[in-house]
Amino acid sequence: MSLRLLFFVFMLIFLTNCQESKSTKTNLEKEKSAAEIKAQKIRDSLQKAVKIPTNGLQLTINLDSVKTLKQEELKPFLYAYAEKNTETLVEIETSFGNIKVRLYLDTPLHRANFIRLVKLGYFDTTFFHRAAKNFVIQGGNSDLVNTSKFRQKVGDYLIPNESKSSHTHVRGAFSAAKYAEQNVSQASSPFEFFIVQNPKGAHHLDGKHTVFGEVISGMDVVDKISQVDVDQSEWPLRNIKMKVRILDE
Repeated sequence: MSLRLLFFVFMLIFLTNCQESKSTKTNLEKEKSAAEIKAQKIRDSLQKAVKIPTNGLQLTINLDSVKTLKQEELKPFLYAYAEKNTETLVEIETSFGNIKVRLYLDTPLHRANFIRLVKLGYFDTTFFHRAAKNFVIQGGNSDLVNTSKFRQKVGDYLIPNESKSSHTHVRGAFSAAKYAEQNVSQASSPFEFFIVQNPKGAHHLDGKHTVFGEVISGMDVVDKISQVDVDQSEWPLRNIKMKVRILDE
């Protein structure tokens, strides 16, 4: 075989291998691109949706459908919501038993905000995250990513104080937590609540926090939760999950 023919055969084999290598590389790039697109779609869907356990089922709420409230529009929105959503009876389900709460009509902003969060499913992502013996148990927060995402979507706002002399911090009072820093107006956190457990009440909180409901059954459950083991920040060592639902009157 002549040298010219050998060179031609060698070049043919070399070009064929290059073409196959190029084709294989192209296919791998396509597969990688498709995988990246799929992964991004999954990441996007996780950012937009929160999976909430409800009666053993997984209910997906699309956070895009949740209106993000701003402080300047809060009062008109909640007053309108209160008129259309008149429910006052809710039940908090825990592994220790159930707590039934009646919300007050004369604290319309707090009642409307709480009912809205119940209907959105927010509290089903949270725990009773504080158990202060002989004082209060507090709920509406968690260390879960879903809770944080939910809060961000609902909005960064405070509820104006609606405290009344007729609603004080007696045992069983259902009251709104608040942020203490630079909060001269005593406005409430929209997400966290507490229940007074002390038999003598917690009247040093009167006026500083808004009592917007009362426990009508299940104080034995409150007592049990108040006695659990906690860390230095009064966070229970074992998560106390909750499910909150609206009851018929």
